[in-house]
Amino acid sequence: MEFLEIFGLFFSSAWRKCSGSGNCAGQLSPVAFMMTEALLRFPAWLGREWLYGKASVTDDLSNGGGLKYSIVIPAYNEGGRIPATLRSVVECLRGRGWEAEVLVVNDGSTDQTAEVVRAFARTAPEVRLIENPGNRGKGYSVRAGMLEARGSIVLFTDADLSSPIEEAERLFAAIEQGAEIAIGSRWLESNRQTHRQPLYRQLFGRCFNGVTRAVMRLPFADTQCGFKAFTRKAAQTVFRLQTIERWGFDPEILLIALRHGLRVVEVPVSWAHDKRTRLSYLRDGFRMLQEIAQIRWNALRGRYDRPVDG
Repeated sequence: MEFLEIFGLFFSSAWRKCSGSGNCAGQLSPVAFMMTEALLRFPAWLGREWLYGKASVTDDLSNGGGLKYSIVIPAYNEGGRIPATLRSVVECLRGRGWEAEVLVVNDGSTDQTAEVVRAFARTAPEVRLIENPGNRGKGYSVRAGMLEARGSIVLFTDADLSSPIEEAERLFAAIEQGAEIAIGSRWLESNRQTHRQPLYRQLFGRCFNGVTRAVMRLPFADTQCGFKAFTRKAAQTVFRLQTIERWGFDPEILLIALRHGLRVVEVPVSWAHDKRTRLSYLRDGFRMLQEIAQIRWNALRGRYDRPVDG
């Protein structure tokens, strides 16, 4: 099926170029280029490492900025719990001696989130505040933080710290061992869940993950866990191509990663449900299904296949 998609993209792109110019004979060189590009993307089937060799993780982790880690926290109306979250994160990174920064991305909050973060940052220079232009969504916030981050390894986590920040060590270890992206999973070892979701939420989550796996052919037990780490290079590649700005961005960034041949490793993490979650399983669930359809359409059109500089 991937083979058919690639060549369908090739022929449709060639037709657009020819029909747009009115002279197909003059487009032979670009068409040949697209053919070559399509064939070079076919190694997703043949095995990327065999053709190109294994990427150097050491090279990828060198950014020259002096920071080892960046922690990105999207926040919308989190004035009540963001102080405790920041205390936990800062205590963790200081206790472990991490050279790190913490980026809180305020998504147009209508409460005191921004003021609370600014006040905290006055005594914690590791913390920076990024302001969105209004309420744009979790996906937009994560992208803004990940592209702004300066660390060699960049992690995003939910503001409620459903996965304790100490679990980041498990993701960082996977990257040090050669992964380019490490994603937390609640389901690889479900006994690590210290406070489970209500049954109806579990059912929705599993159904959504099943639909995602079937439609997008993602080979992961848990696509939605808000605890993912990237090398800086992988983050720049993936998030520059991201288009989904709200809840459905997780499967999109994983699809982008796979289409670019990035090595993604799923890591079991401890996790506890927070009943204060703002996700509406009816309203947001329907929107997420629409976003899956949009992601699939983007993929068929080759939206995610263009090269990313730097």
